[in-house]
Amino acid sequence: MKLVVGLGNIGEAYANTRHNLGFICLDYYANTHNLVFKEEKKLKCYLASFTKNGERIILIKPTTYMNLSGEAVSAVMNYYKVDIEDVLVICDDLDSPVGRVRLRSDGSSGGHNGLKNIILHTGTQGFKRIKIGISRNPLIDVASYVLGHFKEEEIPLIEEAVKEANLAIEEFILGVPFNKIASKYSKK
Repeated sequence: MKLVVGLGNIGEAYANTRHNLGFICLDYYANTHNLVFKEEKKLKCYLASFTKNGERIILIKPTTYMNLSGEAVSAVMNYYKVDIEDVLVICDDLDSPVGRVRLRSDGSSGGHNGLKNIILHTGTQGFKRIKIGISRNPLIDVASYVLGHFKEEEIPLIEEAVKEANLAIEEFILGVPFNKIASKYSKK
């Protein structure tokens, strides 16, 4: 069984904001695979699942808001008995240029509150992640920036990054070794 987590904030006010790149990626995946997310209140998420090559695949978008994402991740992991090695998290990355895709097999939160909360609730940094660059604007405070919308000239870069991330998600689901996926899709 594999668990793919898209990080973001629920609600129209947050739709298509920089911090919602995880949701944007999973929505793209769901749309291209005819999947529908359903709210699972007890698991604190929207969930879609399917079977691929005999293996159950679970996609979630936490309903806890970004800073408490770990509550949903740990609830789903515990309920479905998912091993941490089979978890992939997709999120935005302030420290990379807009549209840059980076894959990591583990590591610190890098200051990302969603990742920080997942580490807190799972007790480990050892989960796979796809991080998509949103850059940083030193003239705007971080909270306002990540909750803002992409500039018009950034949208094509983000659309391309979402497509690349989805190719990586598909390979993860198919069981391709993560180091091979990372070397193929991580951009320098």
